[in-house]
Amino acid sequence: MDYKEEYERWLQNVDADMKEELGKYTAQEIEDSFYRNLAFGTGGLRGTIGAGTNRMNVYTVAKASQGLADYLKKNFDNPSVVIGYDSRIKSDVFAKIAASVFSANDIRVEIWAQLLPVPTVSFAVRYLHASAGIMITASHNPSKYNGYKVYGMDGCQITTEAAEEILAEIEKLDIFSDVKRMDFEAAADAGQITYIPDEVLTLFSDEVKKQSVLFGEKINKDVAIVYSPLNGTGLVPVIRTLKETGYTNITVVKEQEQPDGNFPTCPYPNPEIKEAMALGMEYAKKYNADLLLATDPDCDRVGIAVKNSEGDYVLLSGNETGLLLLDYICSQRTKHNRMPDNPVAVKTIVTMDLAERIAENYGVETKNVLTGFKFIGEQIGLLEKAGREERYIFGFEESYGYLTGTYVRDKDGVNGAYLICEMFSYYKTKGISLLDKLNELYARYGYCLNTLHSYEFDGAAGFSKMQDIMEKFHGGMDAIGSLKVLKVLDYSKGLDGLPKSDVLKYLLEDDCSVVVRSSGTEPKLKTYISVNAKNREEAEIVEKQIVDSLKEYFW
Repeated sequence: MDYKEEYERWLQNVDADMKEELGKYTAQEIEDSFYRNLAFGTGGLRGTIGAGTNRMNVYTVAKASQGLADYLKKNFDNPSVVIGYDSRIKSDVFAKIAASVFSANDIRVEIWAQLLPVPTVSFAVRYLHASAGIMITASHNPSKYNGYKVYGMDGCQITTEAAEEILAEIEKLDIFSDVKRMDFEAAADAGQITYIPDEVLTLFSDEVKKQSVLFGEKINKDVAIVYSPLNGTGLVPVIRTLKETGYTNITVVKEQEQPDGNFPTCPYPNPEIKEAMALGMEYAKKYNADLLLATDPDCDRVGIAVKNSEGDYVLLSGNETGLLLLDYICSQRTKHNRMPDNPVAVKTIVTMDLAERIAENYGVETKNVLTGFKFIGEQIGLLEKAGREERYIFGFEESYGYLTGTYVRDKDGVNGAYLICEMFSYYKTKGISLLDKLNELYARYGYCLNTLHSYEFDGAAGFSKMQDIMEKFHGGMDAIGSLKVLKVLDYSKGLDGLPKSDVLKYLLEDDCSVVVRSSGTEPKLKTYISVNAKNREEAEIVEKQIVDSLKEYFW
C-alpha cells in the first residue's frame, strides 16, 4: 500500500470533520497514520485515535466489524454479538458503529446500556450464549488511545487461529465500499439491537461475591478504604460489591470518580504507575485510610497501597499482591477443607516464579502460560471441557490482573478489589499487616525482586527499530550484567506446547532471569527482570547491573 495514495483516497471519501483533520496533517503524521493498517490480532485492535488506516476511527472500527461479521456468518447459523464500552474518548461512538455494522449484516446485537468493566462483556457473552463479544477499550493506555477487544463464544479473548481467520476476512474488504452499516436507532427500533437487562449485571455481581474464601469466618470489615476508579468504569460495580458485602467505610477520590476519557489528573491511567496512584495516596494520607485501591479505566486491573510501620503508604506491585492473594486463598481453602482435588493455579511466564514455590507448598499445580490473561482464560476453558473447572483456584499476572472464579474468562478488577479487601481485613483482624505477611513469605520462600522496564518506539521508524532490536536479542548473549546466561527459552518456536510468540527468556546464574518481548497492544519493548537474593538491597544491586547491561541493546 502506497501511504500517500491511500491518504489521497481518504481525502476523497471521509466525512467533512475527518477531511479537515487530514488536511492539517504534517508529512510525518501522514506517514505514521497510513504506512500500515492498524494491526488486528488476539488482542483485537488498539491504537491512537485519529484519521488514517493505522488509527482508531469510525472507518477502521467499521471495517473490523464487517470482517468479524463475515467470519461469524461463516461459522454460526444465527450469530449474535455482545458489545460493551468504557469511558475513553469515542468509546460509545465506536460501540454504536460496531453495532450498526453487525445489524446491517443481520447479526443480533446485545449491548450494555451504560459503560461497564471488561469482565462484564465476558460474563454476558457466556450468560446470553452469544457468538462473540466486543469491548471498546484501550485498557490502561493514555487518553489518545482506544481499542477493540474481541471475545469468542466461550467468553475468552479470541485464539490466534480465530484472529487469523478474522484478519483474513478484514483484509478482503475495501474500507469504503465493502462495509455495510445500518442506522443505530433504526436497528434498535426494529429489535435488531437490544440493551442487556440490569439483572445480568446483578448476576455478575453475585458471582463476584461468591468468590469469598472466608467460609463463614467473621472478620472486622470496618476498615478505612480509599478507592479510585481512575475516571473509568469501576465506580458502580466496585462500590456496589464492597458495600453489599459489608465494606461501608469507603472514600472515593473525587477528582477521579466520574468517567472521563481525558484522565485529567492521571494522564497514564495505569495502577502500575506511581503517578496514577499519587492523588489516591494523598487521599489515603488525608483520611488516614487503611487501604488504597485503584482500578484502571476498563476495571480489569487493580493496584493497592498500604501503610508501613512509620505510617507512610507503600505501593505493592502486581507480583506482590498476587503472591499474597495466592497464599491467602490456598491457606483458607486448606484450613476449611475446601481445596479441590488436584488444584491448579495459572500464571504468565513473566510473573514471579516465587508463586510456584508457594503453590507447591499447598499441593497446588502451577501452569505457566504466555503473557496475556487470555491464555489464563484458555486454561480455565480446557478444565471446563474436561469437566474439572473446579480445579482452578486462582490466576494472576504481574500486570495487576487477578481472577479467582470461572464465571468469566478475563481478569476482573471487581473480583480483585473484593478479594484484596477481604484479605486485608482478615489479616488486620488478626493484627497482621500485608507488609508483615509479605515479609513472612519472603522469609519462608526466599526474597525475589521482579521489575518491568518499558521502552517506547512510536511511528513507522519506531516499529522498524523494535524489529531490529528483537533481532539483536535473538542473536544471543553470553552474560547479562555480571551473570552468565545458562539457557535461552525462545517462545517464537512454540515452547512447552504454547502458541508461538516473539518472547525470549534468559535463565541466568543464581536463579535470576530476564524476559524480553514486544507488547501486542502498544509500541513498546518490555523487559521483565527477576532477581533472587538474600535481601532487597542485594537484589537491587544485581537488578541495576542487568538494566545497565540491557540498555546497550535499546540505544
